[in-house]
Amino acid sequence: MESFDEIEKAAKIIAKAKHGVVFTGAGVSAESGIPTFRGNDGLWRRWDPDEVASIYGFRRNPRKFWEFSRELIVKVKAQPNPAHYAIAELEKMGLVKAVITQNIDMLHQRAGSKRVLELHGSMQYVDCLDCGKTYKWEEIERFLEKGEIDKIRCECGSIYLKPRVVFFGEPLPSNVLSEAMEESRRADVFIVVGSSLVVYPAAYLPVIAKEHGAKLIIVNLEPTMKDHIFDVVIRGKAGEVMPEIVKRVKTLI
Repeated sequence: MESFDEIEKAAKIIAKAKHGVVFTGAGVSAESGIPTFRGNDGLWRRWDPDEVASIYGFRRNPRKFWEFSRELIVKVKAQPNPAHYAIAELEKMGLVKAVITQNIDMLHQRAGSKRVLELHGSMQYVDCLDCGKTYKWEEIERFLEKGEIDKIRCECGSIYLKPRVVFFGEPLPSNVLSEAMEESRRADVFIVVGSSLVVYPAAYLPVIAKEHGAKLIIVNLEPTMKDHIFDVVIRGKAGEVMPEIVKRVKTLI
């Protein structure tokens, strides 16, 4: 984990926040056991994203998506980790006003975060693309758990049941993106946790925050192409670093 000096510096900035915003990526969920998409062990090494995660692939063969989802979501049974709880704690303390996430796993909400902007949607609801009927995730998950993918179909007979996640080839939900951009403009402290900042337009949010005067902090295992714009750069696991930051913040306020 990074030196005490950087954690101390981050804590001092966060303790003075009037409108802190946290932006999270796959690195946070990885510590809960959810596989990341890129990198040496990423899912895209074994799965073709055009086949399993694009709207075109889904239209061709929704079964492939559900096979992929079974590995990504169902087999893991992920729980929030200390980073999720630390971020929720900063919100309870009134220092963080919003969490913007690229993740679809709903772990922030389960950890206690109240205001979560899901840029890429989530698996909470599943909609029929033919008749419009909506199902809760739990109604679909039971078939995945049993490996009964052929039973995932709508009451109308359609096999095109799609969770409310953003596939490749689809735009981000405009209302959520607009809200995230507004939060980035309002932020006086913008904290990136577990993101490589390579997926746009989401990766532009810290730039917006910087342009509007925010102090920037990043906690990530690996370097990013945007490290140079951050006031504090901490290399380490989010689940180790974030609780230490929160512990230090509590002594400063």
